[in-house]
Amino acid sequence: MSDERIDLAYIGGALQRLTDEVASLRDDMQVLTAIVHRLDNSHTRLLTEIRATHSQVSRLGDRVRRLETAEENEK
Repeated sequence: MSDERIDLAYIGGALQRLTDEVASLRDDMQVLTAIVHRLDNSHTRLLTEIRATHSQVSRLGDRVRRLETAEENEK
């Protein structure tokens, strides 16, 4: 065991350091959580955009096929 004397001031300082560290970790966790939420929302919006683009391209393909069919029928 150490000959260092442990008193209330020592315990208070240790508790203050722990409290500061927990507060710092909590701040870090809030920042990381915000980043994850932003990325998750971006992912959701990207999927929506991809689905809309797919529908748009599909409709365009249908229109082209109808035009090609109409052109062949006119010949």
